[in-house]
Amino acid sequence: MTTHTILQPAGWVKPKGYANGVAAQGRFVFVGGQIGWNGQSQFETDDLVGQVRQTLQNVVDVLAEAGAKPEHVTTMTWYLTSKKDYLGSLVGIGKAYREIMGRNFPAMAVVEVTALVEDRAKVEIQAMAVVPA
Repeated sequence: MTTHTILQPAGWVKPKGYANGVAAQGRFVFVGGQIGWNGQSQFETDDLVGQVRQTLQNVVDVLAEAGAKPEHVTTMTWYLTSKKDYLGSLVGIGKAYREIMGRNFPAMAVVEVTALVEDRAKVEIQAMAVVPA
């Protein structure tokens, strides 16, 4: 069950892969920045799509600790070290996203950064979810 509503202003083109805004009621769950390493803080790949897949799985694993699911996510911020790699990997990233997050598209921002704290990290994702009361 979800308690959020997608906010789509009249006359605006519907965004692909994200929402312009989300209104929600319930218990908030905040997921700190997750990167593409496993639960033992080890990278299994330097491939961007592989790191996105692991990062999203990490987000889902943290959500589960609060009884939240991907459909409860209302907002995500993605930090990437290469806009070029991201744009060149959209098909693989989209596939990984749908496999892990489903067809739930929260309000999102994607930002290119010069570096992340972990040198091998290519992506970091922070999320917020609202779980029904």
